[in-house]
Amino acid sequence: MPASEQDLLRCLDGLGISHRTHRHPPGFTVEESRALRGMLPGGHCKSLFLKDRKGAFVLAVVDEARRVDLRALARADAVPVGRLSFAREEEVFERLGVRPGSVTPFAMLNESARGVAVVLDAVLMHHDLLNFHPLHNQATTAIAPRDLLRFLRHCGAEPIILDLDAPYSPQ
Repeated sequence: MPASEQDLLRCLDGLGISHRTHRHPPGFTVEESRALRGMLPGGHCKSLFLKDRKGAFVLAVVDEARRVDLRALARADAVPVGRLSFAREEEVFERLGVRPGSVTPFAMLNESARGVAVVLDAVLMHHDLLNFHPLHNQATTAIAPRDLLRFLRHCGAEPIILDLDAPYSPQ
């Protein structure tokens, strides 16, 4: 059974992580989320669940306004994968326990997410707060970047912080 929002909030409380959740109607796209959340402070993110041809999975968490070059992401030395594409809907649920439109780094709480590589956009780490769906898209939960790192490590993931603005230079 996938983790629930209540499981997530209990985990954050147990880790001593300060969090605040704002309820809103469901949002499925970045544009919808912007309209629904209002003026919530902090960095707003989108999470992309990707896989390579060999079946390796990557959860890329980036600034909501960023366009992500999947080829460049796969070529980054720190990301141990081949050519990336978006995971299928059933793979999202099977691995992360959430539906598309609700993908979030908080889904790493699910046991089935073990082995998923987590890539964080370095620009996110400069915000005071980061906002993510709490395992569904009818709310937004804010935590500090250092607490996101602590949460991910608690879940068994060692996040890769990647400067997506750095030019690619083949070795």
